[in-house]
Amino acid sequence: MGRHSLPDDLTAPATRPRPGSRRRRTVAVATVIVLGLAVGTGVAARRGVFGSGPCPGSVVNLRMVASPDIVPAVRAAADRARKDHLESDGQCVRVAVTARDSYKVAHDLGHSSAEPGYQIWLPDSEAWVDRAQGTGENVPLTPASSIAESPVTLAMVPSAAKALGWPDKTYTWAGLTAAATGPGQVHIGAADPARSATGLLALSSIAQSPGGAPGGDTQDTQVAAIAKVLSQRISDADSKVLGTLAQDGPGKTKDDPHRNQALVLSEQAAYAHNTARGHTQRLRLFYPKDGTPQLDYPYTLVDESELTTDQSRAAMRFMAYLGERPSRTELDRQGFRTPDQPATASRVEAAGGRSPQPYTDASPEPPSEDVLDEALGMWTVTVQSARLTTVVDASGSMATAVPGKGGRTRMDITKASLREALAQFTPRDEIGLWDFATHLDGTRDYRERVPTVRLGAPVKGGGTQRDRLNTAFAALRPVPGGATGLYDTTLAAFQDARKTYVHGKFNAVVVLTDGVNEDDHSISRSALTAKLRELDDPARPVPLIMIAVGPDTDRTEVEQVAKATGGAGYQVSDPSQINSVLLKAVMEVGGR
Repeated sequence: MGRHSLPDDLTAPATRPRPGSRRRRTVAVATVIVLGLAVGTGVAARRGVFGSGPCPGSVVNLRMVASPDIVPAVRAAADRARKDHLESDGQCVRVAVTARDSYKVAHDLGHSSAEPGYQIWLPDSEAWVDRAQGTGENVPLTPASSIAESPVTLAMVPSAAKALGWPDKTYTWAGLTAAATGPGQVHIGAADPARSATGLLALSSIAQSPGGAPGGDTQDTQVAAIAKVLSQRISDADSKVLGTLAQDGPGKTKDDPHRNQALVLSEQAAYAHNTARGHTQRLRLFYPKDGTPQLDYPYTLVDESELTTDQSRAAMRFMAYLGERPSRTELDRQGFRTPDQPATASRVEAAGGRSPQPYTDASPEPPSEDVLDEALGMWTVTVQSARLTTVVDASGSMATAVPGKGGRTRMDITKASLREALAQFTPRDEIGLWDFATHLDGTRDYRERVPTVRLGAPVKGGGTQRDRLNTAFAALRPVPGGATGLYDTTLAAFQDARKTYVHGKFNAVVVLTDGVNEDDHSISRSALTAKLRELDDPARPVPLIMIAVGPDTDRTEVEQVAKATGGAGYQVSDPSQINSVLLKAVMEVGGR
């Protein structure tokens, strides 16, 4: 086939950013495009526009990591580009495509500044790009354009869809989930919103959706109740959701309590299921009338400053190639929509959509990072019990009186604030207590006062873990002359929490300190953050929540250390603020 050189318009219609997108091209990408227009057009003209013939000897090799659902289409485009002798500035473009879950890539890019080994990332949602860039320790990312789209829907087996009036009856997100989860209705399955953009976008849509709250319930109450229901039928990843589907019809598994009659799915995932060989059961899709959020597959350059000019230009050339007709045709064939193009009715019907379901309506404005974090934080504290090791500074400075508090010390007010916070947790939550200074337990700066177990668990001698913690809080005392052994203590608490990690809970370490590290023989800050990054595991996350209390603290210090684990650092001027900040931190960090 003929050689494909750089076109006059690098941004083919199918890869332009969607109107209203919260992210615009960065200056770096705009510069690449301008260079492409100036230089690439000249190359094409000198070579007779798109000349034919064999590729020259030089090759630009690129590696792309992409969301597994879009890999077949992108890999087909990469193979076709090789056969077509796709060129950038007279050099052949070769793209190797690897499938990897977007949440895993976001974690890796967000917690390391090391060169990742690939130049292009194609996640299923811009939300992952935002998350990767939100840590402050990330590999620089440059999102360019949306390659494909797929709306998030609620898919049902035929009998369940019919019971809810499909296709004629339309609902809001809140109304649909409330109707589906009502008494005697269907089981809904979804992927974990912490690992799935589909699950997270659906959850944020439910949280923002008007209407549907039964019996005068508040919106927050309704959303929390729905989240509780969804949490009981969560899959670890998008790839596992369809495996939970019930079979419809007589003698099938539709009444199996372990199977789901409804699933939160992208339109493309439903299309792939409905058109696969051997699947006789076709899903039916509800498109909520208050808007279906989109998976938007942003084409993203990774650490562009480290790319050569040839790599940057070749990457943009391949992006443009993905917007050309053969690539759009392949995306359509596999059930994706292409940006700025109307939905193909035949593809939507094959996926399970049908009028008057509003599948042609414009998608809503993408939710902001704050909205997504709030939804995920709500999910964490609503559906997962917490497992927190609380680490309290017992250095001598905690005996300092707090101005305006009637002579009460920092430790007095900290203890009262901790007891207030403890009252907010449920019997299923697990809370433990350490304290620290310097050389508090032999050569160690720290000691465990109460092991981390369920608050409702009975303890030897009578009472519960909650009672034991309240007693232990009251018994905390500053160590006269004790300094702040912050770094060794933080590392030890983090390592212990990893070793005792409990799946299905929000595991975290909460460190309260009124000063900076004062142990001259401890690990350094740079060594500590490097070790924490090395130990951090996305499959077993243990974020640090570090709260600096009082004027003698360094907020930058606690922020840097906490971010190495995906956590966060905070500073309060008054120990009485610990309660509210701690609960806020659990919500915010849980959302990350």
